Amino acid sequence: MRKKISALLPAVLCTILLGGCGHSDQTGGEVLSEAAPPKVQLTVWGAEEDQDLLKQIVSDFQKEHQGEADLRITLTAQSESACKDTLLGDLEGGADVFTFADDQLYALAAAGALEPVDGPDKIADQHLPKAVEAASIENELYAYPLTADNGYFLYYDKEYFSEEDVRTLDQILKTAAENGKLFTMDWSSAWYVHSFFGGAGMEVGLNTDGITNFCTWNRTDGELHGTDVAQAMLDIAAAPGFDARTDEGFMEGVRDGSVIAGVSGIWNDVPLREIWGDDLGAAKLPTYTCRDQQIQMSSFSGCKLIGVNAYSEHRDWAAKLAEWITGESAQKLRFELRGQSPSNTSASASPEVQDSPAITALLEQSEFSQIQRVGGKLWEPVTVFGESMAAGNPAGAALQDQLDQMVEGITAR
Repeated sequence: MRKKISALLPAVLCTILLGGCGHSDQTGGEVLSEAAPPKVQLTVWGAEEDQDLLKQIVSDFQKEHQGEADLRITLTAQSESACKDTLLGDLEGGADVFTFADDQLYALAAAGALEPVDGPDKIADQHLPKAVEAASIENELYAYPLTADNGYFLYYDKEYFSEEDVRTLDQILKTAAENGKLFTMDWSSAWYVHSFFGGAGMEVGLNTDGITNFCTWNRTDGELHGTDVAQAMLDIAAAPGFDARTDEGFMEGVRDGSVIAGVSGIWNDVPLREIWGDDLGAAKLPTYTCRDQQIQMSSFSGCKLIGVNAYSEHRDWAAKLAEWITGESAQKLRFELRGQSPSNTSASASPEVQDSPAITALLEQSEFSQIQRVGGKLWEPVTVFGESMAAGNPAGAALQDQLDQMVEGITAR
């Protein structure tokens, strides 16, 4: 009996093993069944205005990898500026792939939401150096560059201004006033107020701790002092052709015809073209008068980035999707539909991109820009100061006192 059982075991085992992996056809040959592709569920966060664009990009990605995986991708609208705070509220439950502004990079990496990108040299070779810098920490790539246009410059209506007129803020303000119109700029945001101080050689930035700031905007030595910049801002605010407005207020003024020039970014290129048409002009920021000198206005620059959640269950597929979203064809589509400047080197070199007045202006301004690397304490103190200057210093407080108080807030621990 034992011999019979022993003799049967190989046959039984063979039947069990074959039953688990295939079947035999009538000729006795084995036919293996194909395993179902793995199910991959990914969530992608992007701006509300990018949802239609992302649908098309994601659909193309799914077609490209059809059969490799059962890709189920959910798109969710999420503000790029608030991405960090939302994601860090629930890292494990957050998006697998997300769009964010580059100034959030340090905080996301420090919290463990981002890990160094695999194959960084390949990604770096495909993108503009400044975009790669914006996506890196100490020369190590932590995200995928998406755009190279998170900066600002001058828009103007060519019906009123020549190219010569827009070289100086003095002439812009004079022309606006003569026509009963306005030039606008947002002084409630440190992002824009930096233009005056940075242009005058004063600095703000992130300390080596990656959290706190240094700032010299209240400088009392050197050729130009902080009070010189503050007084220049008061002089601008007093001009009849100036109005301090947010970006939304700038566009409202363009629509109702009261605003003919203003400082904004690439995101308003499409709506402005719809309003001003062939009269849409764009240029680097002008010079402004500071203690009888013409000072070139500077700017913060930055990029939108795509991050891959370090806690993603399917991190390899999330990385493939991030690379796809930031690839050449997707970035060309982004420019076509959203007017956003590509960070991808090949896409940015295309004739369509090179012919854009807004992108040309952005590139001209980049010579006078710096990557925005600042801590969270920058914003509120500058809002208080900027709004005081825009209102003409209604409290009558000493300018140096206001500058000192602002810098104390900016550099607070």
